[in-house]
Amino acid sequence: MIRYSLHCDKAHEFEGWFASSADFDRQAEAGLVSCPVCGSLSVAKTLMAPSVSTSRRKDETTALALDVTRREAMQKLREIVSEVRSNAEDVGERFPEEARKIHYGETEARGIIGQASPVEVKALLDEGVEIAPLPVLPDDVN
Repeated sequence: MIRYSLHCDKAHEFEGWFASSADFDRQAEAGLVSCPVCGSLSVAKTLMAPSVSTSRRKDETTALALDVTRREAMQKLREIVSEVRSNAEDVGERFPEEARKIHYGETEARGIIGQASPVEVKALLDEGVEIAPLPVLPDDVN
C-alpha cells in the first residue's frame, strides 16, 4: 500500500491509500477518488517527501529507547532500595536469626536487612521464611 497526500481543486488537503500509483490513476479517472471535505472529483497528488527507514536508524532508535528504559528502570530500582533501607533495621550477620524470630512470632514484626550466606538463605526459604535479596547496584560498589 502507498499513502498519498492529495488535494482537490478547492485546496483541501487529505490522504489516500492505494495499492500502487497506477491504482490511484485508475480510480481517479473512473471518478472514484473525491475530496472528503467538498466532494470534488478533481483530485491530484501533492508532492511528499519520502519516508525512508534504514536499519541503521532503527538500530540507533532502538538502542536509544533501550538506554532510556534502562536508565529509568535503574532510577526506580535505586528509589525502591533506598526506601527499603530507610525503613528497615540493619541487623547485619544476625539476619538469619532475626528473620526466624520474626517468622515464628518470637519478636516484633519489622523490616530488617542484613547478610546471609547462600546456605542460610536456602534454609530460611525451606522453613517458609519470606525473604528477598536487595540488589547490589553499580553505585553501591564504587
